[in-house]
Amino acid sequence: MQRNSSKQSPFRAPAMIFWAAFGLRIAVIVIGRTWRVNPIGGNFEFGFEAGRIARALVTGHGYADPFNGHTGPTAWIAPGYPLLLALAFKLFGLYSKMASFFVKSVDSLFSAAIAPAIYEIAARCFDSRGVGRRASTRLAPIAWWSAWTWALYPAALQYAIHWLWDMSIAAMLFTWTIVFILRLARTGEATPDQVCFPTSEAFANQSEPRWGTWIALGLTWGVLMLTNPSLSTCLPAELLWLAWQRLRTPSGFNFAPLRQLIAGTVITGALCAACLAPWILRNERAMHAFVPTRSNLGVELYQSTLEVNNGMPWGTSMPLFAGAPEYKDYVRLGEVEYSKRMGVIGQQRIHDYPGRFWRWTALRFQYYWFGLPHPEDRKPAQEFVRQLNYSFITVCGVLGLLLMFRQRITGAGLIALIFLMEPLVYYGVTVQPRFRHPIEPLMTVLAVYLFRSADTSRTWSGRV
Repeated sequence: MQRNSSKQSPFRAPAMIFWAAFGLRIAVIVIGRTWRVNPIGGNFEFGFEAGRIARALVTGHGYADPFNGHTGPTAWIAPGYPLLLALAFKLFGLYSKMASFFVKSVDSLFSAAIAPAIYEIAARCFDSRGVGRRASTRLAPIAWWSAWTWALYPAALQYAIHWLWDMSIAAMLFTWTIVFILRLARTGEATPDQVCFPTSEAFANQSEPRWGTWIALGLTWGVLMLTNPSLSTCLPAELLWLAWQRLRTPSGFNFAPLRQLIAGTVITGALCAACLAPWILRNERAMHAFVPTRSNLGVELYQSTLEVNNGMPWGTSMPLFAGAPEYKDYVRLGEVEYSKRMGVIGQQRIHDYPGRFWRWTALRFQYYWFGLPHPEDRKPAQEFVRQLNYSFITVCGVLGLLLMFRQRITGAGLIALIFLMEPLVYYGVTVQPRFRHPIEPLMTVLAVYLFRSADTSRTWSGRV
């Protein structure tokens, strides 16, 4: 974005970045033929449990059967992604190549939609204050480079073009919730004594309640909870940071916006509840239990305590072989009761072996931030590059966050809370590299900010 006096929001990303990101992802799918899915195991790799549920939906069995065979109604995973797969199966055929291409194209669309969100986050937190401006001819250099990095960086493409799972959709929804929080906090918006970006009518009234943004926040979080409920730990963190940001002033606290904050929080909560209500009611009727999001936590916790897994369960939590004792118990007891029993056993094992649990938790912490090793039969050079890239992104993100705190950049507290809360459930159960994807857009912004701040020889005079 060049310097100009346009009345268009200075936080809006150029459309070209989104289309370039989307086009690149589609091109890789087509050229690399990543739409092909290994048919092994009766096409189980086509969406895994989500694919099995989608198959049940389109074959008339309802939302059921997350594994092999007909095991009845399920809430093993939230309905967002299985419904997308079911739509693909309905349109293009069960486990068909066109269904795979359709789903990965949709995933690519959502992955590309993260780039404009990254642009706005960076523009509000950094560029509106002239941070990292240096000799750039662009008014928003950190935003520009961050968005283009996400659009073109190979690691940002991988989940959209290779995986039939919810990573890209969840990351997109989550990143946009951060954008809405920054909008509600008015982060980076011009004030009369401090203007780096051109002003516009949208920034004129600082007391504007912005109910539309509250509504967008509530709906986005509602859909996100129906896609990846594990991220819901970050909603309280976002709202707490927003309250702190809006009420705090240099001279103390100003409680004038409190009524708006309370009303907005109620709107957000009500819309989240409205989105979840049909799913909760369905679970009450079909499974005769209160299941607000999904029912598999007890089984996952139990699997995380088994010595054979060494604290790191991998693959499905249930055997796919219908003759396995665990599978028979699952069918006999029903999903909710089976998960509850396994959860009790898992908690007891944690109580009996607390030292092992904390050792494995520390290991999961390490793997979340610095990469889970692949089996030793992988190519050593390839594995080294993968681990180096994964760790490099973490180091850049953490250093960028520390620099934000040092330079007192608005938004540092929000990002720190998200980094703290997002992985908590994974530390206690299991870790996979894909679990970190929702916060990788923030890491991208922090990495660009870190490198653009490295050269302090030329600093824009408008920076404050």
